[in-house]
Amino acid sequence: CLDISRDKLAVTSSITRAKYHKLKYGTELNQGEMKMPSFESDTKESEVSAVPANSQLTWKQGRQLLRQYLQEVGYTDTILDVRTQRVRSLLGLSGSEQNGSVENKNLQHLINGTERRKDSKRSPGDVLETFNFLENVGNEGLASEDDADTEEALKEFDFLVTAEDGEGAGEARSSGDGTEWAEPLPFPPGGGKSFLLGGDNVMESVLGLGDLADLTLPSNKESSFRKTWNPKYTLRSHFDGVRALAFHPVEPCLVTVSEDHTLKLWNLTKTVPAKKSASFDVEPVYTFRAHVGPVLSLAMTSSGEQCFSGGIDSTIQWWNIPSSNVDPYDTYEPSVLAGSWLDHTDAVWGLAYSGIKNRLLSCSADGTVKLWNPTEKNPCISTFNTNKEHGVPTSVDFNGCDPAHMVASFNTGDVVVYDLETSQSALVLKGQGDGTLPGSNHINKVVSHPTLPVTITAHEDRQIKFYDNKSGKVIHAMVAHLDAVTSLAVDPNGIYLMSGSHDCSLRLWNLDSKTCVQEITAHRKKSEEAIYDVAFHPSKAYIASAGADALARVYV
Repeated sequence: CLDISRDKLAVTSSITRAKYHKLKYGTELNQGEMKMPSFESDTKESEVSAVPANSQLTWKQGRQLLRQYLQEVGYTDTILDVRTQRVRSLLGLSGSEQNGSVENKNLQHLINGTERRKDSKRSPGDVLETFNFLENVGNEGLASEDDADTEEALKEFDFLVTAEDGEGAGEARSSGDGTEWAEPLPFPPGGGKSFLLGGDNVMESVLGLGDLADLTLPSNKESSFRKTWNPKYTLRSHFDGVRALAFHPVEPCLVTVSEDHTLKLWNLTKTVPAKKSASFDVEPVYTFRAHVGPVLSLAMTSSGEQCFSGGIDSTIQWWNIPSSNVDPYDTYEPSVLAGSWLDHTDAVWGLAYSGIKNRLLSCSADGTVKLWNPTEKNPCISTFNTNKEHGVPTSVDFNGCDPAHMVASFNTGDVVVYDLETSQSALVLKGQGDGTLPGSNHINKVVSHPTLPVTITAHEDRQIKFYDNKSGKVIHAMVAHLDAVTSLAVDPNGIYLMSGSHDCSLRLWNLDSKTCVQEITAHRKKSEEAIYDVAFHPSKAYIASAGADALARVYV
């Protein structure tokens, strides 16, 4: 009997070791077949054969009992929260010195069943406060962990620094109204910013600044970023390229001229939402018809009541601008056309107006530059370059700081300053013929600075040049675009220069540093031509561009 008890005790010990091994290591203990010693083979056969079955049943019952105990004490919830607790510890939510107390406290809540009731009563503000731990997290704390759990946890935050840029680099992508200045990101100046944005290099890539990121700005406590121009209005009604445009002096209106033989008046306050776009489409409120060919040039008076247009039909048409609130379907009003001048014998490529003495300048492919007084019976006052001594004029402008002079550019590369009283040339700005290819000396546009004795020219060879009107010397020259520079405009304050090119881009330049502060790509090419004209609004925050794609665009 003692031997039988000892053998049963040995078998029970083996079963206990097997259960302990499976619970601790999760695998079966390979201990061979356990057979009870057979002393009476005829009487104990049933007992020996029952041991393995009872052992398997006991193991299953033990596992179920252990699972039940774990569920009662809440330990299974703790196991499920291991990954969450790991991420929180990686993010520095609880320090190493507090981990023990926090875990014990959490376990106590789980055992007592008070944690879920507390969470169910939390307000939205309390929930948001739980994210404050991001403020104290830096790259240093994250870099100290190298295990697989760290890498896996960090990958869950990769979406914060993998934003895609939108369309082309340098293109303005915002579609807001543009009147507000960009505000700094609302992150604290500590480690939280470096954690979420990944450092300055990642910040630059997300914003898509490219080379513009190297530009420096004077410190400004009220704003950290420069105001940028964004496309807001698309003017689509012309059937051919838009050659020129001009803003009304005070109202949000503008006039465009096109190769479709018409002029159109646009009111930017009358818009319709564009399809699949954040911008607005604008319909014209009035269409001017008198030219018998493409309209090439435009000038508006300082009062905004009249405008002048020149066309390939060699005429200059004088218009009375109707109200911007006119009914587009109203009857035709003959008084809109105030007059027509026929002194030129070829296409009129450029017009410029000065409100000081109510004077108009025009340049034509017939080789002449003419000065007009619209109020006189014989409006043509004088003619310049009658013998084509400087070539064929391409553009004209009044001298901003000296109303007694005007400046004209020619296809030979000359820029001539004329005295309006004597009709004689006061200064010839030469030295522009640097190119060797035919047509590389061609000047497409000339403008005068509004307050400084500086003349700015746009060239076919992609350059923009700045001249001193007193000495006649080049004070700066730069390759400004990837294709011919076709148009220029200086803002009313004389701080910025805007240029348009056949490379489909507008560029905004700081006249003090001669650096590009913004590039906007907006028009499509047609017959290798893209942008024909650009303009600043005299009194409002608008700029505009006219393109060969039959569109005019306004930016805010």
